Amino acid sequence: MTLAAPAAPVRLTRRLPILGVPVIVWLSIGFIVLTLLVALVGEWLFPISPVAQDLYRISTPPSADHWLGTDELGRDVLARLIAGSRTAIIGPFIVALIGFVVSSLVGIYAGYSGGAVDNIIMRVVDFIIALPGLLIAIVLVSVLGGGYWLAIAVLSLLNVQGDIRIVRGAALKERSLTYVEAARAVGVPKPRIMYGHILPNILALSASTFAIDFAGALVALAGLAFLGLGAEVGTPEWGSMLAEGQALLFSNPAAALAPAAAIILLAVSVNLIGDWAYDRYTGR
Repeated sequence: MTLAAPAAPVRLTRRLPILGVPVIVWLSIGFIVLTLLVALVGEWLFPISPVAQDLYRISTPPSADHWLGTDELGRDVLARLIAGSRTAIIGPFIVALIGFVVSSLVGIYAGYSGGAVDNIIMRVVDFIIALPGLLIAIVLVSVLGGGYWLAIAVLSLLNVQGDIRIVRGAALKERSLTYVEAARAVGVPKPRIMYGHILPNILALSASTFAIDFAGALVALAGLAFLGLGAEVGTPEWGSMLAEGQALLFSNPAAALAPAAAIILLAVSVNLIGDWAYDRYTGR
């Protein structure tokens, strides 16, 4: 009896020739670059004030003068969308960066040290993970008076626990590998082993968690702003624009759909790039 050769795996993701990068990743990179350019030079290229009111054009649909129409106060939706891109990038980046730094320091230390230190750190992490993070963020931000930077601080505090657990698991795996045992045998100091050898070997995982944290923080900050707990009233912010645009769905749908689409596309783009980078550099 002749056995048929196993069929080659079918790749469902189209890839660009030569570079071997999926098309969807290129599109994600393009959207992120566009968002960064808009955040940096958008107000210079589109010099319309995001807070200026045109009382003769309230809740108007897109036109030659206002490409995405106006909101309920006659403010240009596109100008506010451009101005809000800065807070949409800065806040999530800070939350993700703090998660990366703290998880790298604490997670690797716990995973490499083991014993009582590891048990104490992980029990604290388990306790905080069991708490309803977003609900606590809503309560804290509302009780303390709201504000964009307060929301960032609260989300940064409640975000790092999951990252610590992930990095700690990766450090546990690396601790038993040959290169770590060899480093210990020749007397390499413990901090150098942890952050000079283990950390570079788990950077792909850390980059992936950074992307997830960024997307999660983007959605969480937008949610807090939607509830009126983000930046001050009137400040251009995608979440607050989405809340304000609800009442304009029949007069100017772009007032709500544009910020919603921007939030979704930016979060999905960052996640796709993070997943692709992790798969590529871990050989999956």
